[in-house]
Amino acid sequence: MEKILISACLLGKKVRYNGNAVSISCDIVDQWLAEGRVVSTCPEFDAGMSIPRAPAEIIDGNGDTVWAGTSSVVANTGVDVTAFFMKGAQMALELCKKHNIRVAILTENSPSCGSSAIYDGSFTGTTKSGYGVTTALLRKNCIEVFSQHNIDSAHKALQRINR
Repeated sequence: MEKILISACLLGKKVRYNGNAVSISCDIVDQWLAEGRVVSTCPEFDAGMSIPRAPAEIIDGNGDTVWAGTSSVVANTGVDVTAFFMKGAQMALELCKKHNIRVAILTENSPSCGSSAIYDGSFTGTTKSGYGVTTALLRKNCIEVFSQHNIDSAHKALQRINR
């Protein structure tokens, strides 16, 4: 059976920048957990960032522009944390390769994990269309990425792959 990569914070792990989780409750995810199909990740924590840590946002871009070197991930303290985000994305990709994962569910709005929306870089809580650093790298490597709001779509993608 196909494994699936899921953001650790969605699974109840308190790894977010503020030390909280964004736990989801979903029968499909519960089934995947019971079947041993879930591989969890928190790219920022895995890359060595602390909990808690300063909130960070992508300034003037998205995950692709970070990889292109034309934008950065910056904490609200002004510290450039791009290297941590890139390292965490690479670690997530390695997990996918190790477990032959082709579908991921990652946390929306995150500068790492957002799949259709990220914060706009103003640190005002405003979001914009876009995707994070990890999502960009996974998609470049043919891994389908969904948010916690699209678990049914992720489930359908897994079913399609398993045929």
